[in-house]
Amino acid sequence: MTDDTTDTSQTVAAGQLRAFIERIERLSEEKQTIADDIKEIYSEAKGTGFDCAAIRVIVRERKKDQAKRQEEMTILDLYRAALGMI
Repeated sequence: MTDDTTDTSQTVAAGQLRAFIERIERLSEEKQTIADDIKEIYSEAKGTGFDCAAIRVIVRERKKDQAKRQEEMTILDLYRAALGMI
């Protein structure tokens, strides 16, 4: 390879690297904005009198498919019963 080819390859690699980093930075900013928006919604819910811990549990549960959610609930009920909690 000649020096010109090496320089061009390094320039292209540096350009690709810069593009990846800028994309990551942009998405990180968007992620933070979304996180801030979610935090604000939880604050609104709390201000209205809702229990945010319960809301967080429900949000997590809704992400799971129904079979997985039911399996977990069954196990939790079994453990609670074993401990005399229900």
